[in-house]
Amino acid sequence: MLRATAGRLRSAADAGMTTAEYAVGTLAACGFAAVLYKIVTSGAVKSALSGLIERALDVSF
Repeated sequence: MLRATAGRLRSAADAGMTTAEYAVGTLAACGFAAVLYKIVTSGAVKSALSGLIERALDVSF
């Protein structure tokens, strides 16, 4: 009986992320967002996106 209760408590304690894991996950997400921002705001991507938008808007009916 005691063994089953201890096993349930241990699995419940490991069910979620700890504060340190949240902090590491948040830092990783911010770093990934910063890299994506740099890529999207680069000259090549800007010109490709603006060209795509211009072609999409320049449709003759």
